[in-house]
Amino acid sequence: MNEKLEKLNRQLAQGEARLRRAQHEEKILEHQIKQLTRKERTHRLCTRGAMLESFLLRPEVLTDDDVMDILKQAFSQTGMKEVVAESVKGRVAGKPLTE
Repeated sequence: MNEKLEKLNRQLAQGEARLRRAQHEEKILEHQIKQLTRKERTHRLCTRGAMLESFLLRPEVLTDDDVMDILKQAFSQTGMKEVVAESVKGRVAGKPLTE
């Protein structure tokens, strides 16, 4: 009986050790996902910021407020909200933006 109890205690300890390793591995994977998501976002922001700057004349002299005002005006133009909404809708549906 004592031998059985010791065997069960060893199995319990091994199971707990596997659980701790699995929990640690889960934390590592979650951290990697967050890191990749952050890198993707940073890349997207840099890429899109460069796209925006390519349309601005002398972007180095414009302030952030100037650029925000320009974007507000551009996106308040008639039909712009619909164009953006249709683009998003098409992408969500898996369609290319141009056909």
